[in-house]
Amino acid sequence: MKLRMYLLIASGVSTGMILLTLFICYQYMLLNWKDVVILTTVTLSAAGVSMLIHYFMTRPLEKAIQAITQETTHIAEGHFKGKVPQIGPVEFQRLAEQFNRMTGKLNESFGQIRSAEASRKELVANVSHDLRTPMASIQAFVEALQDDVIADKPTFERYLQTIRLETGRLDALIQELFKLSQLDAGGTEFVPERYHVDHLLVDGLQSLAFQLEEKGMQVEVDLPDRLPPVAIMPQEMKRVLANILDNAIRHSPVGGRIDIQAEPMSEQFVRLSIADQGHGIDEGDRERVFDRFYRADPSRTRASGGAGLGLAIAKSIIELHGGTIGVERHKSDAGDGSRFWFTMPIYKS
Repeated sequence: MKLRMYLLIASGVSTGMILLTLFICYQYMLLNWKDVVILTTVTLSAAGVSMLIHYFMTRPLEKAIQAITQETTHIAEGHFKGKVPQIGPVEFQRLAEQFNRMTGKLNESFGQIRSAEASRKELVANVSHDLRTPMASIQAFVEALQDDVIADKPTFERYLQTIRLETGRLDALIQELFKLSQLDAGGTEFVPERYHVDHLLVDGLQSLAFQLEEKGMQVEVDLPDRLPPVAIMPQEMKRVLANILDNAIRHSPVGGRIDIQAEPMSEQFVRLSIADQGHGIDEGDRERVFDRFYRADPSRTRASGGAGLGLAIAKSIIELHGGTIGVERHKSDAGDGSRFWFTMPIYKS
C-alpha cells in the first residue's frame, strides 16, 4: 500500500470517529439535530480539505521515494553515476544529498576495483611474457648442452654466459616484483634518516660506474653550495636514483651526457633532476611512464633489458617519502631527451 493511501485512511478514520461521536451525542440528546447537521457538514468539509491537502503534500514525498527506489535499482545493476533529485521536504533533500554522496563514493570505489583488476590482468600478462622469453632461451641452450652438440669450448662458454645472463634477468625481475608487492602492501615502514644529497649522488653513480664507462658517457652534476640535508631512507632512495640513472643510461647514445641538478624547491622539499640525451618521451606517454610494465617503445626497451618496473618502483618509494615524481622534455645540443625529477623532504631537526 502506498504512503498516500495510508495518510488518506488515517484521515478517513479520524473523520469517522468525529461523526460517530456526533451520533452518540445526538442519541443521548447532548446535541439537537440541527447542531448535528451543522457539525457533520463542517466535519465532512474539513475532511475533504484535509484529504486534498494530504494528496498534494504527499506527491513530492512519493516522487522523492520513487527516485531513490529507482536509483537503488540502478546501483543493484552496477550503475553508480545517477543522481537523486533533491526534492520534497528538507529531510528528504538531506537524504538525497547523502544518497548521492554515497553513490559517488561507490562509483569511485568500484572504479578503483575495476582499475586494479585491469592492472592485475595486465601484470599477469606482462610477467608471463617477460618470464617466457628468458626461460625459453635458457631451455634451448641447456638442451643444446645436454645433447652434446657443442664441440668447441668458446661456443660452450658463450652458451654458459648466455644462460647466466638470462638467469640474472629472471632474478632481477623477481626481485623487482617482490619489492613492488612490498610497497603496494604497505610492507615498507617509513623510517627516515638525515642524509646529504651529495652522498646520495656519490653512492648512486658509483653503483653504475661500469655502465657509464662501458658507453663512454659523461655525468655533469650541478649542486648549490649550501644544500640542506634531506629526511630519507637511504637504501630506498638509492634505489630510486639507480633506477632513473639506469633508465637514462640505457636510452642515451654512446658518448652521451647525463645532467644531474639539485635545488631546494621550498622550505619543505629538495628537487633532484636527471636529464639524458635519449630519444625523449612523447607527451602522451609521460602520464603512463610510471605505470608498471609500461613501455613507451616495447621493442627498444626489451632489447635494452628493461622490464618496465624500475620507474614504477621509484614512484612508489617517492610517494612513501611524501614527495612527487615526474618527467618532462629536455632540450640539449644533442637533441630532445627526457628530464626525470623527484622531490625529497628536507630534514627538520
